[in-house]
Amino acid sequence: MADVVAFVDDLFFQAKISETAKQLGVELRTCASPEALAAEVSADAPKLVVVDLNARGNPLAAAGCVRASGREISLIGFLSHVQTDIAAEAHAAGFDQVMPRSQFTKNLATILARAKSGS
Repeated sequence: MADVVAFVDDLFFQAKISETAKQLGVELRTCASPEALAAEVSADAPKLVVVDLNARGNPLAAAGCVRASGREISLIGFLSHVQTDIAAEAHAAGFDQVMPRSQFTKNLATILARAKSGS
């Protein structure tokens, strides 16, 4: 069972998240499409889903996939700090937290560690 599922199609961020998860002993699965995310969430019960809100496809649909599972899954989105309109849309769609990419990167280890510990 994955602790974290990441919907990220940017290879740089996939590598960064994967390496941080590996260092922390966090089980991580990555996916690059809304369909793959839906499959991961329905097949597994991750504690956390992180979404690059600038990913191709419809990353805002991730909220629907996660909430439709009926499971208690934390949902965090990240994006450029100037995209306040998308941040508001993400909150309205059901994301628990939306943060600038820089803040997400700075706090990545803490975010992943919380998912592992379940807090």
